[in-house]
Amino acid sequence: MDGPLLIGVDVGTTSVKGALIDSHGQTLKTYGAPYPTARPQPGHAEQDPRHWTRHVLACLAHLTDGIASAAIAGVGLCSQVNTHVFTDANGEALLPAILWQDGRCAVEAAGLDRQVAPEDRMAWWGAPLPIDASHVLSRMAWVRRYHPGIWSSIRWVMAPKDYCILHLTGEATSDPLTSFGIADQSLALIPQLLSLVDGARERLPPLKGITEQAGVIRNGLPGAGLKLVTGTMDAWAGLLGAGVAAEGDAGYLSGTSEVAGIISQRKVPTPGVIAFPECEGILLHAGPTQSGGASVAWIANLLAKSAEEISALAATSDFSRPAPTFLPHLEGERAPLWDIAARASFSGLDAGVSAPELARAVLEGVAFSVRLLLDSLEHSAARTVASLRHAGGGARSDHWCQIRADILGRTLERCAYGDAGVLGAAMLAGVGLGLFGSLPGAASALVGTGRIFEPDASRRAMYDDGFARYMDLYGRLKGFGGAKPD
Repeated sequence: MDGPLLIGVDVGTTSVKGALIDSHGQTLKTYGAPYPTARPQPGHAEQDPRHWTRHVLACLAHLTDGIASAAIAGVGLCSQVNTHVFTDANGEALLPAILWQDGRCAVEAAGLDRQVAPEDRMAWWGAPLPIDASHVLSRMAWVRRYHPGIWSSIRWVMAPKDYCILHLTGEATSDPLTSFGIADQSLALIPQLLSLVDGARERLPPLKGITEQAGVIRNGLPGAGLKLVTGTMDAWAGLLGAGVAAEGDAGYLSGTSEVAGIISQRKVPTPGVIAFPECEGILLHAGPTQSGGASVAWIANLLAKSAEEISALAATSDFSRPAPTFLPHLEGERAPLWDIAARASFSGLDAGVSAPELARAVLEGVAFSVRLLLDSLEHSAARTVASLRHAGGGARSDHWCQIRADILGRTLERCAYGDAGVLGAAMLAGVGLGLFGSLPGAASALVGTGRIFEPDASRRAMYDDGFARYMDLYGRLKGFGGAKPD
């Protein structure tokens, strides 16, 4: 045990993960526990927020057990975003939390989006971003329309991280990056935008900086007395935890969805890309896809395999011939397409296709979605990257890492510690509580590199052709088979 300790907690899409970390990045204890997602109707995805708090408390109890509280500097949190919970004044959820995967609010999103002028998008966000079905205003408009009685009782509309902070400390707070869709380039909320939904502004918690202290864990709870830093969204924290902290750094996170990002002070407005406002000296260009690990989980269930077995199965495919083309749009697509009506598809099937080819097609399809995203990110950041820091659950597979390197044509530097969101949350706490002078300094101290994957030049032509077929298939199927907003 070396120096002051930090706790990082990630309230993810499928589980809560946490770790107790020392000042050199050594992991002393870890925690991980899953929770379910309900899909009561097509296009709906919900969670019970009590699962988040139950597991965060269990995580804190496990990580602090047997450790003197004086040895722990504090706690940082990150979480899935564009997931929203609606609470009363006591912090009790009035509805199941609506997940980022949920597309039920597409009609409300389209109506709101039509009211936002192109020049306002550029002024607020620095890019022509849409208001989509996962935007907090779309969710508020939907609840106001279909549950007016509940709407009148709502005190807070919160992201999972902020809901957990409320229950841990009694303080209602959020941060500008988690609130990006309603915050501008100065890290402030946008009154003109919020006025589109009557009653929206007063139901949002006040904003604090991502390294600012949110409060102290209350007496009677695990970790009582520990300082809790506000933290931020999982994508931003995860890229930080992968070591993406300085100008020109790039990263790729593989989880339920795939996330890629580049740090660059240059900014070229690019459709579909989120160019975050500068925060803690970092200007991050990033974007999330919709289904990365979710696609693997789907094919694994279809073939009665585990996710790990899918990668091994794909490795037995004949790489001398192309696999079928797979669009991973099981629940629409996010960056850079932002097309909630997109749907998944296999193309190029013949009698010789069997389970290994289908498994390989899914792994490749997910990587193609990131290649499309990376093209947009490099345009937005006005720079080309030669390598990407790589982390997340999907990065554990050597075979899938190699497929990604080959399809992207970039070196992948896999992180020594894969739960980058957990590490990033701890890093935010470390900076906020004075252990490190800056986020790049925290990254240098805590982030290590594992295996490096170089692209195989012999597969370049095959994957260039595969990407062209991927894009052609999306264009041909656009608007086919998905729900369309009124």
